[in-house]
Amino acid sequence: MNPMRDEWYPVALFNGLDRRETMLMDEPITVTRDGAETVSVTTNDGRALPVQIRYGHVWTSLGAPEKDVFAIPEADDPDRRLVDVGVVRVRCSPLRAVENFLDIAHFPFVHTDILGAEPHTEVQNYKVEIREDADEVWATQVKFYQPQAAKSASGGIDTDYMYRVPAPTCSVLYKSSPPRPGEWDVIALFVQPLSEEICDVWPWMALFDDQSSMTDLIQFQQMIFLQDRSILENQLPARLPLDPGKEIPTRADMTSIAYRRWLKRHNYTYGAQLVAQ
Repeated sequence: MNPMRDEWYPVALFNGLDRRETMLMDEPITVTRDGAETVSVTTNDGRALPVQIRYGHVWTSLGAPEKDVFAIPEADDPDRRLVDVGVVRVRCSPLRAVENFLDIAHFPFVHTDILGAEPHTEVQNYKVEIREDADEVWATQVKFYQPQAAKSASGGIDTDYMYRVPAPTCSVLYKSSPPRPGEWDVIALFVQPLSEEICDVWPWMALFDDQSSMTDLIQFQQMIFLQDRSILENQLPARLPLDPGKEIPTRADMTSIAYRRWLKRHNYTYGAQLVAQ
């Protein structure tokens, strides 16, 4: 059995939903909003799938999840702007999409003069762990200089980060908030695996920002991710290698190493390259 079938995946935005025909792990599914609050998800053979509405998205599973969609407590903070960024299709493994989101070192080279800039390219020491109680991957004490850390930022700052992987195709980033020193903005990446080498990526944010328009917030995050897409679609192999000998890690890759170790521990191999070629 594939344990990833028992995980929750985003398959549509709740707001504005009428009907969406899509794929989940190679299986065609249909997402239908039946009323003000009722959503159904069915397979082509008429099988009804479980549904949860979380963070502005419809989530479903091909299997039988043992727990609810993971919690993001910041989503309940009334002072935050909750931003549904939309969806971007990417021709890469869903695991590759998450791993790229965890990578700090690419900021100066892919997001030049926004999330990073030369000569500020060094990744300082940080802490990575698999938290056994929550069964999640965490990276903490991450610091990086950014010319424009967020849409609300007016200049370069040293940004504090924390990364969290609560599910095989989801990652949550906590970063210091420019308008609220001491608080964290939240940027999440919810990935829908269409196949092992194609995915839909649904970014979502919970921000302290009373100045920017919703359109500006969405466009800023879409611009960042579209810069990543060109890199993701050219990575080889397309699937994420789990063999530690396939790619040479550096200090900046500690989170990626922990993520791959965690995937192997749970046999989360859909979208993975299992044998070095």
